[in-house]
Amino acid sequence: MAEKDGSVVVTGRAGGALRLLGLLTILGGAVLLVAGAAVWFTVQSQLADERITVSADAEWFAGEKIDGPLTAYAETQVIEKHALEASGGKTYAELDRQDPTRETVMTGSFLRSSLFTSVVSFGIAAMAMGLGVLFAIIGYSITMIGRRLTPAV
Repeated sequence: MAEKDGSVVVTGRAGGALRLLGLLTILGGAVLLVAGAAVWFTVQSQLADERITVSADAEWFAGEKIDGPLTAYAETQVIEKHALEASGGKTYAELDRQDPTRETVMTGSFLRSSLFTSVVSFGIAAMAMGLGVLFAIIGYSITMIGRRLTPAV
């Protein structure tokens, strides 16, 4: 860097470093975007392969195929409702060990946990894709700044 007429002039080397940093940031963004999309479509495909539909008595998405975060969440709500109905409003932890409905409630808890895991996976995949786009925009901006920097005269 050199000072000329009170302004700072950055050498071409610094501009090149910024362009490299920008390109690496764009590359990182592309990796995040692709990885997030891969996770999203893998989870979606695995859920669809199970051929589960949202229960008919669900508040939302009744009868629809579970293949996304909203349908998976809707089904968790129905499973919880059914489990509480079967147990008289008691959770697994509140039931006696000898209670025959305890196994039904436990199975409901396992199913809800599995579906919640897919909901969280969709969320993380969406976050990764969003960060990928953000990184690409930031990287592009850094690259443009690097290109506009003029070498010292």
